[in-house]
Amino acid sequence: MVLLAGIDIGGTKCAVSLGAARGEGGGTIERIAGSAFPTSGAPREIVGRLIGELEELLRANGIAAPDAVGISCGGPLDSGEGLVLSPPNLPGWDRVNVVEPFRHRFGAPAALQNDANAGALAEWKWGAGRGVSNMVFLTFGTGMGAGLILGGRLHSGTNDMAGEIGHVRLEKNGPVGYGKAGSFEGYCSGAGIARLAQAAARERLSRGEFAAFCPPGQDPASIDARAVAEAARAGDALAADIFRLVGRQLGRGLSILVDLINPELIVIGSIYARQRELLEPAMREAMEEECLGLALSACRVVPAELREHVGDYAGLSVAEEAWRAAR
Repeated sequence: MVLLAGIDIGGTKCAVSLGAARGEGGGTIERIAGSAFPTSGAPREIVGRLIGELEELLRANGIAAPDAVGISCGGPLDSGEGLVLSPPNLPGWDRVNVVEPFRHRFGAPAALQNDANAGALAEWKWGAGRGVSNMVFLTFGTGMGAGLILGGRLHSGTNDMAGEIGHVRLEKNGPVGYGKAGSFEGYCSGAGIARLAQAAARERLSRGEFAAFCPPGQDPASIDARAVAEAARAGDALAADIFRLVGRQLGRGLSILVDLINPELIVIGSIYARQRELLEPAMREAMEEECLGLALSACRVVPAELREHVGDYAGLSVAEEAWRAAR
């Protein structure tokens, strides 16, 4: 049994997990415990709190130290040097070394990986992607990125920049994501859905009307993706239209991946896993219009099997890789 520590640094929250990997190459994983807190404060403060949270989990479970530590974080990164390089959803994290503090404190192998790459590893090792050779994992959370498993191996590119599909422009104008108006992330992310809904609510307010997800007295800037989804599920036409638009853009983005990479499986996490029924019809319609038929016939699109814990297992998968590399 190998005891692993997983660290997830996200745009809205950070999490720490402990897991036990069993079997040859960590064939199965059992999550022992975890904790989470909002991503708030300077990078050094957050890294210090993550170390403290891990220390507490280890004490509570009678564990002296993990066998390896894995850190999952939104890119861009320099995974070889352990550096976070100013991700769009983590302002102020400019060349922050997040690996060395864990390596120094726990005396164990430690590694950093892009959150999409780490999520791809987790779903491939322990989730929906078990047994496949060519797979794409999409984050679809605070941001949008892709992790690529090609030929049974993680493909991270020349300098960790493979899979940045969120930066691809789908429309000339549209909500901003990854610093680009009309990008895949601009439409297909929690922030993107919120921006679409905020614009729709302001337009209604200009006519003296209100949106179901923004009742009188509420500032449109406070609208989030969850409120829009709740309104759509309750039958609100405007909220449903927003999710149809997002679903269609999701399908257009997936079509690029299907035609370019020819995967056998696309696994989508976070918002897609929670709101699949709102997104899937328009997504599939767009894919049938845009994809090469032979490539589409070979590809399944499924929600992340690890569901809300995919971020936890992402860090654990990086830890397992670090442990194997150090053997």
